[in-house]
Amino acid sequence: MTSDGPGGLPHRRLLGLPGVAAQAVLGFLAQLTQQVAPVGLVLVAQRATGSLALAGLTAAAFSLGAGMGRPVLGRLMDRHGPRPVLATTALLHVAALLALVGYAQPDRPQWPMVALAWIIGVALPPISVSMRLEWGRRTPAEGRTAAYSLVFLVQELAMLTGPLLFGLLIAVASASLALGTVAAAAGAGTLAFSLALRSGSYAGSRGRGRVFADRRMFVLLPVVLLLGGFIGAVQVGVPALATAREVPAATGPLVAALSVGGIAGAIAYGSRRWRSGIPARLAALMLALGLPLTPLALFDALPSFSGPSLSTPSTSGPPIPGPLASASLAPEPPSSESLWWMAVFWAALFLAGLALTPALTTSSLLVDEYAPHAQAEAFGWVSTAIGTGGAAGAAVAGVAGDRFGPAAPFLTAAIFALAGAALALALLRRPRTPSPGRP
Repeated sequence: MTSDGPGGLPHRRLLGLPGVAAQAVLGFLAQLTQQVAPVGLVLVAQRATGSLALAGLTAAAFSLGAGMGRPVLGRLMDRHGPRPVLATTALLHVAALLALVGYAQPDRPQWPMVALAWIIGVALPPISVSMRLEWGRRTPAEGRTAAYSLVFLVQELAMLTGPLLFGLLIAVASASLALGTVAAAAGAGTLAFSLALRSGSYAGSRGRGRVFADRRMFVLLPVVLLLGGFIGAVQVGVPALATAREVPAATGPLVAALSVGGIAGAIAYGSRRWRSGIPARLAALMLALGLPLTPLALFDALPSFSGPSLSTPSTSGPPIPGPLASASLAPEPPSSESLWWMAVFWAALFLAGLALTPALTTSSLLVDEYAPHAQAEAFGWVSTAIGTGGAAGAAVAGVAGDRFGPAAPFLTAAIFALAGAALALALLRRPRTPSPGRP
């Protein structure tokens, strides 16, 4: 087993290294479109065509392109370094986004929008991979827990801020203008980030193509896929729960609970000194992901807290005429019982979030060990596995929610995480194959 030792580098020391703070800020700006792009594509495509099916197909094309592009871009980075790949993808990503915004007009053929969405996904700049490569090379092995935690912390903040900024721009302008503005900011941030990378700190890999030389990569990727399944199931479960209990406004705070937990977890995980083995940590973190959500499966067995139904006619007297009738049909504020149960779900999601970012960080630490000569490509495969798992988890959770009620997606998420914990135990065994660093 491998340990990253007792000398973990805290975030503040990492940010004190020359250029790292600037790279973190620019990396934040560069990742604003990661959550915005799929939502913006749906809004722009639906506005132009009136077809939700085409809008969904456009978002699917973006996700497919991103999944296909990550390993390819990673291999190019292993061969040529991050800077040229970032500059090229920044220009192509923004150009394709602006082209789609300009093209999306009524009475035009629809297939070019799908093709452009695919290109937007393929060219999504690999910012987090570049940050892992840059900061990983600038820190000793014992400091990479802090380095990779900071990578995911920056990414989480960008994924929280991007949709908020996008929503504000939509409120004052339009979806098309908002998407174009955010895309331009992200493109500029990507180009600036690429220039902020330390020149001469990267040497092209001679061991490219050896991502799977260590057979433990064949175990790590399914574990990460199950981690993605957890994320996808939760993303379906939260709005389904809030809608079923007639408290749709709770969707935002519940989604934020996972993100806030992830941010807190990243800070705590990167600041501690860990003596335990990295594979053991991954198994424990996957277990910590699933356990808080498992009791939520009992939710449907509990009394409904949605309050009295507004559709039930009153039998206590004649109908109330005029403006008073409208007032009587106004949505009631959530009851105290409703707020209490939503607090329970918020706490469970926050606790799960505490383990989410550390689990992603730990998978990156294992990539360092299993694919040291093809890190960028291996990180790309990890990103693809997370995205694929997310899609599968969302699909399974949706079916489970339809058949078994709004608590079923949370049980689905817990099952994904617990299965990942069980599978991660296989990483505790030493490989029988030669080290990937040996010929």
